[in-house]
Amino acid sequence: MQTPSTGSIEDRAVGVLLGGACGDALGVPYEFGPTLSERRVPEMIGGGLGPYAPGEYSDDTQMAVCIARALRDHGDPLSAESLDATADAFLDWANGGATDIGNQTRTVMRGAGHAFRRPGVAGVMAEFAGGLFAQDVPSAGNGSLMRTGPLALAYLEDPEGLARAADAYSGLTHGDPLASQACVLWCEGVRRAVLEGTLDGVRGGVELLPRDARERWLAWLDEAEAAAPHTFANNGFVVSALQTAWSALTRHPEGYVAAVHAAVRAGNDTDTVAAIAGALAGARWGASGIPAGYVEAVHGWPGYRADGLAGLALEIVRRHSGRS
Repeated sequence: MQTPSTGSIEDRAVGVLLGGACGDALGVPYEFGPTLSERRVPEMIGGGLGPYAPGEYSDDTQMAVCIARALRDHGDPLSAESLDATADAFLDWANGGATDIGNQTRTVMRGAGHAFRRPGVAGVMAEFAGGLFAQDVPSAGNGSLMRTGPLALAYLEDPEGLARAADAYSGLTHGDPLASQACVLWCEGVRRAVLEGTLDGVRGGVELLPRDARERWLAWLDEAEAAAPHTFANNGFVVSALQTAWSALTRHPEGYVAAVHAAVRAGNDTDTVAAIAGALAGARWGASGIPAGYVEAVHGWPGYRADGLAGLALEIVRRHSGRS
């Protein structure tokens, strides 16, 4: 794969999709397994719940691709057209492309399936998801956090717009505000990492949250920085998933590989946590920081390999450059 120059914004933009996909594929073989020892080196050997081929990514990246293609094809991510295109892509994926799908997302896909390819499908989907939360159905899984990183590429100069988009795209399937708040933090982390090559955006993103949510998120970030990734064992829960990924990144600042390996070693929902960590790590260290072996192996629905993911990321940046 030919990538932009090392250390460039374009290199880091490519790293968002590619880093998430490689983390996903690296975590696939260990999904719902135990914590791995520090001596264990995760490998892209496939298997897992699929079973998956070596290097094949799972639902985390498949859903991120659905969002990324809508961002590529529509000028305003918050337009009805873009949101409907995303909702339709989710439903099309759920009906024919999904190699795995979380329980919460599956429930929403079934509830909104009757609106497939009809105007307003996104509204139907979000209303159904919100209704589940209103009925006290657990709605704070990690399934929206795993997929929303590409939104940052459409809002590189607009943090407030990105926060609104992260909330809207999370709400398509996850009605709990905790899920959208996690997406806001992580998307802002990705945005700042692409622009600056730092991890400062996650903590900075707290200012984009509702005032009554800020203190608890700062406390959760403090907890993550003070404890090893495996501490947050219930990482199917969005807060714990973010904490696991944040712990992996902040406690292993030496580069993409160390951070993503730490995310996988944490155990349990390894593909999702490594996809979450991988998107931010890829944004921080760029596509050039991802091992060539991972780049050569990664692939998945609907037929993307590294070159395709890289091209998709750059098309989003070009389409939305100058957004303010």
